[in-house]
Amino acid sequence: MAAPTDLKEISSSLRNLFTLLTKGPEAEQAAIEKARPKDVRSISLHNLHTGEKSSVDYWIDGQYEKDALAEINKVLRDHRNDAVCEINCELIDYLSSLQRKLGVEDKTLEVISGYRSPASNAKLRQKSRGVAKESFHMKGMAVDIQIPGTSSDLVFNAAKDLKTGGAGYYGKSRFVHLDVGGVRSWRG
Repeated sequence: MAAPTDLKEISSSLRNLFTLLTKGPEAEQAAIEKARPKDVRSISLHNLHTGEKSSVDYWIDGQYEKDALAEINKVLRDHRNDAVCEINCELIDYLSSLQRKLGVEDKTLEVISGYRSPASNAKLRQKSRGVAKESFHMKGMAVDIQIPGTSSDLVFNAAKDLKTGGAGYYGKSRFVHLDVGGVRSWRG
C-alpha cells in the first residue's frame, strides 16, 4: 500500500488510526466476532411438482432462521392444494446431515413429496397400499427425495447409517423416504 501523499489522505489515515486505538478491547472483540466464520447449516431444495427451487441458510450460530424456515415450508407444501405446514426442524437437520455424510452439500435435493394434507393423503391411500394412514408427511415430519447424480441406494444406506429417523427405499420409483418418526428402515 502506497504512503498517503497529500494532507487530506494523511489526516484521514490518522483519524482512522485514532478511532481504532481509542475504542479499546470492546471494539477489538467485536471485530474478531465479526470476522469469525459462522456455524451455518444450508439446504437447497427443488420441488419437482411445482418447479420451485430454494437455497437457504436455515441455521446460523445456533439459531434457526425464521424466514428460511418459512421458505422451506413453502417449497415443501402440498402441491395438490397448496396447503402449507410447519416442517419439523429435525427433518431439515436430517436432510442437511445426509448431504454432509454423502459429500453432496453443493447439490440440490429433488423433492417428490413433502407435506401432505390429510385429504391428499387419503386420495393417495386409495391409489396405493404403500401410503400410511397416519403418514408422517401429514405432520411435516417426512419427505421423499432423490439427489441428482447420486444413486438412491447410496442415499438410503447413508440415511440408515445416520440413525436419525426412518429411511425407506423405493427402488422401482427411485426415491428415498426420510422421516423423524423413529429409527427404522425398509425397502418398498
